[in-house]
Amino acid sequence: MSVFQTSKLPQLYLRVAIGVAYLWEVADRLGLLGAHGQPHVGWGDWAHFIAYAKQVMGFLPAGLASALATLASIGEGIFGLLLILGLFTRFAAIGSGILSFCFAVAMAISFGIDSPLGYSVFTLSAASFVLASLPAYAWSLDNVLALKKINRKLISYKAIVA
Repeated sequence: MSVFQTSKLPQLYLRVAIGVAYLWEVADRLGLLGAHGQPHVGWGDWAHFIAYAKQVMGFLPAGLASALATLASIGEGIFGLLLILGLFTRFAAIGSGILSFCFAVAMAISFGIDSPLGYSVFTLSAASFVLASLPAYAWSLDNVLALKKINRKLISYKAIVA
């Protein structure tokens, strides 16, 4: 157990796994993984994704569902990139947790609770919130920027003392 408590790998694994999953889904929606109907392609294009989003948010007006699907895709792209880079990690992880929780609730309302449980959407949300609760993010731009800030403070402190 202490290996995970002292290791920097679990937070890196969470960041990369969540980030890559988001970017993969966005790439699929934009047709970057292949055309609709090809193996390992979920949507293959924006039109098929929007049709699915309207089913997930069937309890909302169609225009609102399309707008929310677009915002969610932008959010997934931004959160995915930020998590992989480790930039504004806590913000990205909280945003990811909220976004995936909203998606899980919409899936449960439209398709039943087995849908978000079967696709582990609640798990994604929980993992995002766990990531947000961690005290530090090794191998991240956040860590590099924090070290530069500390070094600048030390240099200015040494100048004052000298």
